[in-house]
Amino acid sequence: MARIKVRYFYILIFIISLILIRFFESHLFYDPFLAFFKSEYQNKSLPIYNGWKLFLGISFRYFINTVISLGLIYFLFLEKKMIAFAVGLYCILFTILISLFFILLQDEKPNYLILFYTRRFLIQPLFLLLFIPAFYYQKMIKK
Repeated sequence: MARIKVRYFYILIFIISLILIRFFESHLFYDPFLAFFKSEYQNKSLPIYNGWKLFLGISFRYFINTVISLGLIYFLFLEKKMIAFAVGLYCILFTILISLFFILLQDEKPNYLILFYTRRFLIQPLFLLLFIPAFYYQKMIKK
C-alpha cells in the first residue's frame, strides 16, 4: 500500500511540475514568440530574436518537459522498455521539429500556422498526451 502511495505522489509531483513550467514559462525561458503568438500575429512580421538563445531556450524547455514526461510515464507503467523507446522517440522528434522550426524561421514569409504548431510541439509536453494512451494500449495488448 505504501508503494502505491509513493507512486501516486511522484505522478502528482510530475504533473504539478509540468503545470509550473507552463505557468512560469516567460520567466524561465528565452522565447520572444510567447508574446508574438498571444497577439494578432497574422499580419505582423516575426519578432527580432537571438537564434542561439532561442535554440538553447527551446531545447532546454524540451529537455525539461521530456525528463518530467519520462518520469511520469515510468511511474504510470513501471516498464523500463517503454522509457527506452520513449527516449528514442523524443530524440527523433526533437531533431525533426527543431530543424523544421529554424527552417521555417529562415523563410521570408513563413507559414505562421505551421511555425506556431511546430513550436508548440517543442515547448509543450504534447507528446505525453500521445504516448500515455499508446503505451496503455500496448500494455493491455500484452496481457
